[in-house]
Amino acid sequence: MALDSPMLSKLRLARRLRRLRERARMSLDEAAALLDTSRSTLQRMETGETYADVHFVRSAMDVYDCRDDEMIDLARHAKTQGWWRAYGIPNRGYIGSEAGASLVQCWQLANMPGLLQTEDYMRAALGSVGVRSPQRLENDVQARLFRQRRLVDEDAPLRLEAIVDEAVLRRPIGGRTVLRSQLLRLIEATTLPTVSLQVMPHSEKANMGMDGAFTILRFEDGDHPDLVHLGSVPGHMEFEGSAKLERVKLCFARLREEALSVDDSVEFIEKIVANL
Repeated sequence: MALDSPMLSKLRLARRLRRLRERARMSLDEAAALLDTSRSTLQRMETGETYADVHFVRSAMDVYDCRDDEMIDLARHAKTQGWWRAYGIPNRGYIGSEAGASLVQCWQLANMPGLLQTEDYMRAALGSVGVRSPQRLENDVQARLFRQRRLVDEDAPLRLEAIVDEAVLRRPIGGRTVLRSQLLRLIEATTLPTVSLQVMPHSEKANMGMDGAFTILRFEDGDHPDLVHLGSVPGHMEFEGSAKLERVKLCFARLREEALSVDDSVEFIEKIVANL
């Protein structure tokens, strides 16, 4: 399965551009002048906000006196279209990031983790949020189903560590029949070596995740920082090293300690199914 992620290629290229400049001991102003561009444009290229094409990368390598052919490949790849473009989904966003990740850690307060949803649950959940045309809904469902394939992909599997609030398991999105099938899917998913699922049962004690849902994306590639998407609908990204990301990582670790174990979570879900 191809794991092309143009956005990630652009971000990796951005980090390398900055690293080359720093190794050359040049300031942004000095480098920008030699590259015949503005300081702000160069800065945006170094953060991945602006695309650096092959010609610019070649010029940068000349100015910094360093040859890195992989940067040329990254520049070319950053301009390609990911599989999600066929579904009308832009390159820059959550799916483009997830495509290059090796581990997803998520905390859910409202909906089932997208990577574990049944198709019926997807249609019920996506169809109730905003105004989607029939084609937009179909595209979103098919894209989500495509993403789920990585959980069983042998060449480049995606690992999922999910923690869900008890309310997620009891909210009858789509009706009782849809919910029952969805809960059975969760139980089945726990047999996969790539999936860890824990339940946070209701209690009198507050937990660190009550402020909102989030998803952390982690990467095997050391050239790319971890990312966190805040909210039920993945949105804003924070890069490795940011104080907010570190707080979210701490929150997930604490939630994992407080939630039921995987085995106890399966038993908990089975009891809910039995009462439906």
